[in-house]
Amino acid sequence: MSSHKKRRTGLQEIANLIGISKMTVSRFLRDPNLVSEPLQLQISAAIDKLGYIPNKAPDMLSNAKSNAIGVLLPSLTNQVFADVLKGIEIETDMHGYQTMIAHTGYSPEKEEMRLRSLLAYNIDGLILTERTHTNATRKMIEISGVPVVEIMDSSLPCIDMAVGIDNFTVTKNMIYRMINKGYKNIAYFSARQDERSIIRQKAYEEAMNELGLTPKTFATTEHSSYSLGTKLLHQALAQYPQVDGVFSTNDDLALGVLFECQRLNIKVPEQIAIAGFHGHDVGQVVTPKLASILTPRVEIGQKSAQMLLKCINGESITEKTIEFPVQYLDGESI
Repeated sequence: MSSHKKRRTGLQEIANLIGISKMTVSRFLRDPNLVSEPLQLQISAAIDKLGYIPNKAPDMLSNAKSNAIGVLLPSLTNQVFADVLKGIEIETDMHGYQTMIAHTGYSPEKEEMRLRSLLAYNIDGLILTERTHTNATRKMIEISGVPVVEIMDSSLPCIDMAVGIDNFTVTKNMIYRMINKGYKNIAYFSARQDERSIIRQKAYEEAMNELGLTPKTFATTEHSSYSLGTKLLHQALAQYPQVDGVFSTNDDLALGVLFECQRLNIKVPEQIAIAGFHGHDVGQVVTPKLASILTPRVEIGQKSAQMLLKCINGESITEKTIEFPVQYLDGESI
């Protein structure tokens, strides 16, 4: 993708498409209620079709560099993304770039809304965390011509460049590690139901099926938390008293399970083995130490920003997808 921003769709194009005056479009953008309802629908359909992005920078600057990149994060409380951002800012600070951060709450519609406003500030590039985008989002990215890096997974299809880990393979490997240690009735705990959690669920189910074991998935759309781990453990024990292992989509759930096992005097790993995902520091200071998959979050952030800045400065990127290795921490809980 070239680093030159394309000329934006202007009000005139929207006006021409519907056969109305530019002034009417301008009125609609100021306040949709200033035009009739049928016209409101026509104008918003035209905006979607043409991928119009309102411009908050004066026209004379609209093709200038802003020296800012947009970073869309699904969660601001999740340690994973705090680490990724740390990595991104190591690079942007070094090159005199500013990050503009927007929160999407794992919602493609919210991502579209945030993106429209970020692009209005003429950012030079984008780092996106999710892969599911609305059509309007894709259209806006295409029209703006800014380079895009999608992070956190290296196996899903991407718009242009991607940096991350192979969530499917690493999950499968961890399940095999647990099975090789003799655990057969392993349950999978998941929250949020975001893309990566679903990939991990499929990997868990495939690993279990391949060895003729029965998958037991406990998935919820609730936010991830220690107390959710506790709740899912009670559900699993009620449904499958023979559960001897739990693999969680993240360390929060896994720690919730660990603390609750301690409260219920269930020995870990003798009675129930527990593994998490991401290898957060807290999991390495509890007793027993939590088994987990250590992901290189800061490095993912750094690499994605490096690629983006190269692209912005017109350098060509030969390797468009970067996959990082992970480290398997057996800890003391499996």
